[in-house]
Amino acid sequence: MKLAFSTLGVPGLPLPEVVRLAADHGYQGVELRAHPEEPVHLGLSSLERADVVEAFKAAGVEILTVAGYVQVAAEGDDEAVSAELAELLKLARDLGARYVRVFPGGDQDPADADATAARRLGSAAPAAADMGVTILLETHDSHRAGADVARIAGTVGHPRVGAVWDVLHTWLADEDPTATHAILAPHLGYVQVKDVASPTDLTPLPLGTGTLPLAACLELLDPDTWVCWEYEKRWHPDAADLPGLLSAGREHLLRLGAPKG
Repeated sequence: MKLAFSTLGVPGLPLPEVVRLAADHGYQGVELRAHPEEPVHLGLSSLERADVVEAFKAAGVEILTVAGYVQVAAEGDDEAVSAELAELLKLARDLGARYVRVFPGGDQDPADADATAARRLGSAAPAAADMGVTILLETHDSHRAGADVARIAGTVGHPRVGAVWDVLHTWLADEDPTATHAILAPHLGYVQVKDVASPTDLTPLPLGTGTLPLAACLELLDPDTWVCWEYEKRWHPDAADLPGLLSAGREHLLRLGAPKG
């Protein structure tokens, strides 16, 4: 199992410190939140992008994903969505990231939302292929079940369009992990894990101290699958700080992912 963590858990932390945390705590990769309030965003110059690459390369840590906020199923004109997605792909290419993460954000009739997302993702797929980047649609908001995201990815039918399995949202959708994995497996890029107390209290908790079925999810995965801890500190500032939890979280994930029997 290859482990990463998201910078959503360390909001605003300078990149040298992010890299140090990953290297010191045994995480092979990082999911970089691409947002104007973060060190990594679409406005980075070519020189700044090169500096990011060098910092990660020197530490032997991989940039797994550029986590964008494009809503590919949202109502409205395609042009703005496609333009932002194109810039995210260029950023991922320049940083050497495997993936760009996007959200559904479907705010229209479900069938229309599916068609909108499939059209936009299909349009972006050739450019993604040229850049060596894969676009991953996360199980989230309007499409929180694996079946929802697989429906769109299957319609697109392009190897550079896949899925992120956010285990919180499929759990909130009351979808069994076995069913989620079965339907997402042909499209799966990686898995985001987290833990919470209940469906009504989504404050992030240390892994293994909440109610999410992490063991049931991880035991289904191919050993080479990336698993990323998305600790939502940015949205819950009173939650415990992530750096002090990273080592125990890593050990917990490795125990859950160890071969059984």
